[in-house]
Amino acid sequence: MAVTGTHLATWVTPETKQRFAALARMQELSESALLKRLVVLTLQSTNVASLDARPTRRTARDARLCVRLRSDDQRLLRERAAARSMAPATYVSVLVRSHLHLAPLPKEELLALKRSVAELGAIGRKLNQMAKAANAGGRVVPVRDDLRAMLKVCEGLRDHVKSVVKANVSSWETGDAKAGD
Repeated sequence: MAVTGTHLATWVTPETKQRFAALARMQELSESALLKRLVVLTLQSTNVASLDARPTRRTARDARLCVRLRSDDQRLLRERAAARSMAPATYVSVLVRSHLHLAPLPKEELLALKRSVAELGAIGRKLNQMAKAANAGGRVVPVRDDLRAMLKVCEGLRDHVKSVVKANVSSWETGDAKAGD
């Protein structure tokens, strides 16, 4: 992948360089990443954007928010994100969105719900076939066994969806995703 940016450099005193390096380490960034962040923040806080009306390709990156966490909070964040099979940054993003009342579901839980919807769709198609056969005067055999099987699947799906929703709500309220829920 080719780099499409350009290089920006400056000269500072050795003391300033040491202090800057210490600040970068404190924020768990490279000196280059910290310098880039400072340049971007400075440009965003001024009216320089009006000078260049070209749209940027990295608008999603412009929406970044940097948060400092204590080391024990970082550890807890990594544990909770891992419990949901998510990257820590993704977990924080989902958590923030849930508190903004957008309540997203993590990918695995969303996939489980999608599978349930697919099962319900298959049941609906089977019921539709049976109804068409009954309306056409055809014989619907064995109706009772098919209905019992579909009812059993529907009840199982209902219970499964309820448990996924309950676990999701509970884990966001307490912060812990329970394995196997």
